[in-house]
Amino acid sequence: MNIGNIQFGDRPLFLAPMEDVTDIGFRKLCKRFGAAMVYTEFVSAEALVRAVKSTVSKLAISDDERPVGIQIYGRDAESMAEAARIVEEAKPDLIDLNFGCPVKKVAGKGAGAGMLRDVPLMLKITRAVVDAVKVPVTVKTRLGWDNQNLIITDLAEQLQDCGIQALTIHGRTRAQMYTGEADWTLIGEVKRNPRIRIPIIGNGDITTPEEARLAFERYGVDAVMVGRATFGHPWIFKEMRDYLDGREPDPSLTLDRKIDLLEEQLRINVERIYEYRGILHTRRHLAATPIFKGIPNFRQTRIAMLRAETVSELTDILEQCREMLRIKGEE
Repeated sequence: MNIGNIQFGDRPLFLAPMEDVTDIGFRKLCKRFGAAMVYTEFVSAEALVRAVKSTVSKLAISDDERPVGIQIYGRDAESMAEAARIVEEAKPDLIDLNFGCPVKKVAGKGAGAGMLRDVPLMLKITRAVVDAVKVPVTVKTRLGWDNQNLIITDLAEQLQDCGIQALTIHGRTRAQMYTGEADWTLIGEVKRNPRIRIPIIGNGDITTPEEARLAFERYGVDAVMVGRATFGHPWIFKEMRDYLDGREPDPSLTLDRKIDLLEEQLRINVERIYEYRGILHTRRHLAATPIFKGIPNFRQTRIAMLRAETVSELTDILEQCREMLRIKGEE
């Protein structure tokens, strides 16, 4: 499977772009464990054009996470094209257009999934960005605005005609937000369309290796994108990759190693930015990781994680969790 000149091999697994989640530290860990493609947090085109410092900082990428995509969103063709030119200077492997974010502050203003209510503008923006840059341009979107407007089958062809080189489809409407179950049937219909020549990447509710394999086998997608299941779980890509390739689970992924990896993620983020912001970028992963589910009465420990304000405080909590899990394993 290729996007432009980028070669991914068979049945690749991608890390979904997620705000306040896919910072560079987390992306590096996911890449280490087998993510074939990673994406930055989404970037506001308007803020990028205005050179807002916090937005520009999201363009930082490193060679050891390649191939990496930078995702932008906006509702104006001229600013999106200008933002894409700025992004291209950061040398990503591709630029992704976010036409799928459902949150009110984005979609409610006509950007993200809000574009599903104005397809002519979406196509105008897509053409403008494709014409503005030399790197591959891709799109991530949803099935439609709501169940009465499931437009993805026609929209996929229209976006392809604009010159995009891959399309990621999240199997929900904007109205669903992140509730209910993702519907992959229309994703499969798009992939089976003989007029579709670009890779189709499926996204939505892929949480286990078995679900990843089913997505490839049942719906024929070229790649699977994994989102919320990666929180505090960057080694999920190794688990999925081993399963897809017929290998036994990696015995080195012990509980101790997984906690070590979470502590490494914390150190990476604190070294990259100042302590408090680094903790903010990490503690939601620690609170969401599946490895602590076996701890009795974990709720209070989770609250303590989310309130921690220093590295030593957070590390102490992690070590307490390690000890509690060790004791539980010996019972």
